[in-house]
Amino acid sequence: MSIQWYPGHIAKAERSLKEQLKRVDVVLEVRDARIPLATHHPLVSQWIEGKGRVLVINRADMIPAEAKHKWQQWFEAQGEAPYFTNAQQGQGIEAVSLATQQAGERMNQRRRSRGMLPRAVRAVVIGFPNVGKSALINRLLKRRVVDSARRAGVTRSLRWVRISQTLELLDAPGVIPSQIENQDNALKLAICEDIGEAAYENQQVAAVMVDLFKGLNLEHKLGDRYHLVPSSMTGESYLHQLAEQNYQNDIERTARQLLNDFRKGLIGSVALELPPILASDP
Repeated sequence: MSIQWYPGHIAKAERSLKEQLKRVDVVLEVRDARIPLATHHPLVSQWIEGKGRVLVINRADMIPAEAKHKWQQWFEAQGEAPYFTNAQQGQGIEAVSLATQQAGERMNQRRRSRGMLPRAVRAVVIGFPNVGKSALINRLLKRRVVDSARRAGVTRSLRWVRISQTLELLDAPGVIPSQIENQDNALKLAICEDIGEAAYENQQVAAVMVDLFKGLNLEHKLGDRYHLVPSSMTGESYLHQLAEQNYQNDIERTARQLLNDFRKGLIGSVALELPPILASDP
């Protein structure tokens, strides 16, 4: 199975985004806490060179506290300052707002040093589809202004939104590489619904999810939810047995149930990635 997804609206939006970036002072890069490496666009650093950057790790409520702590340590060791948020519930938003204002103030200090008047800070929120960019903007605005939903591809055009007299935000559609070289990452994107559903088959992705749970020693979470532990079964075998046990042998329905339960957090808090240098830690 090869997963690739680069619809026309994203290609068009990426071109527009690169044009708008010339006007931007600060970039809020949003990633999915469950897969913070897989949701890092390899070209972001190149696009935003020389600009202020705020790294937002959204959906922090969907991973265990221990995993969040490990990621905090790992990012800090890389010289990064991650801001963990739950944009749906508004947790961590004030810290992001403050960090954005501080990054913008540095821009205005440079303007003053050149004899220029300060102006409103222009920030852009970028990241993969469905990582919570629009929900983050609505929280920063303290009101619902942009559409937000738990699926990829809701935002399809760029839009400037004024947050205050000192801050303007650009809401941009999700950006994704035109070719995803790492298919392990592509599968994680599919599991987390951070890529369009037209790119994959539910049954194959659900089977991979089960195998991934086994690799992370999380079989018990599936057992708690479905009263069936994968133990020595492959992901595909588990899917078939679960379909027989709970879903009248409907394998597609079973696959969708597994994926939707994970995406809604009903299987529990799960980090599908751990920091590379800590991945072997208990």
